Amino acid sequence: MADTKGLTHFDAKGEAHMVDVTDKAVTDRIATAVGHVKMNKETFDIIADGRAKKGDVLAVAQLAGIMGAKQCSTLIPLCHPLPITKVSVDLTMNADLPGVDITATVKTTGQTGVEMEALTAVNVAALTVYDMTKAVDKTMEIGGIRVVLKDGGKSGRFEAK
Repeated sequence: MADTKGLTHFDAKGEAHMVDVTDKAVTDRIATAVGHVKMNKETFDIIADGRAKKGDVLAVAQLAGIMGAKQCSTLIPLCHPLPITKVSVDLTMNADLPGVDITATVKTTGQTGVEMEALTAVNVAALTVYDMTKAVDKTMEIGGIRVVLKDGGKSGRFEAK
């Protein structure tokens, strides 16, 4: 059996379980995640010029990311359903990639953090960009997905360097 010491989603027997947050303090919590979709210059231009056949790629991906954050506990087996108080998803064209940078911030007041919701928002937004433009570019790469800010709760503030 693998060493599960320090991993909260495993019990003393090493079996997966949902963490009991009953005794955790209710605090304001926030998490921000980032990622990107790298693509061919031609695909970048199609999105930037609003010429994608399926519609406004950035607007649809933004909405999809918001919806994704709200569905996190139905997608990730051990995540708690949370009363999310705010989700923002920002997609920015980045000519240097070329591609789309994605930032998602999620807030709640509760007993557990919203890192997974922010990560889910970025992933779903990135997958939506891919889905809407895959007909012209099957070589797109989704990457760089990570938490860059987490605050609230017992472990305090984390900011990526």
